[in-house]
Amino acid sequence: MLSRELSTKIQELRKKFPILTLTGPRQTGKTTLLKSIYTDLPYVSLEDIDNKRNAQNDPRGFLANYPSGAVIDEIQNVPDLFSYLQGVVDNKDIHFAISGSQNFQL
Repeated sequence: MLSRELSTKIQELRKKFPILTLTGPRQTGKTTLLKSIYTDLPYVSLEDIDNKRNAQNDPRGFLANYPSGAVIDEIQNVPDLFSYLQGVVDNKDIHFAISGSQNFQL
């Protein structure tokens, strides 16, 4: 029941905001929930060493790989990406769903 309520709320928020952030403890279904809602967007995990390195070394280039947006998981691994995300969504009709298992400042 809670998952359905969260899904409905996230779908409503997606229409209003270009970036949606979902945080919480590990292994609680954040990624599964976002992937089930954002089926039209690619999924990328910053737990993957190559993805993390690409995002750290060239944040603009990394985000350019996702011209329609993406579900970015474990974003706390590349905190500088937040500023670049803001710049991307300020200039385009693009959506990102970001998630993380640790507390991080937005």
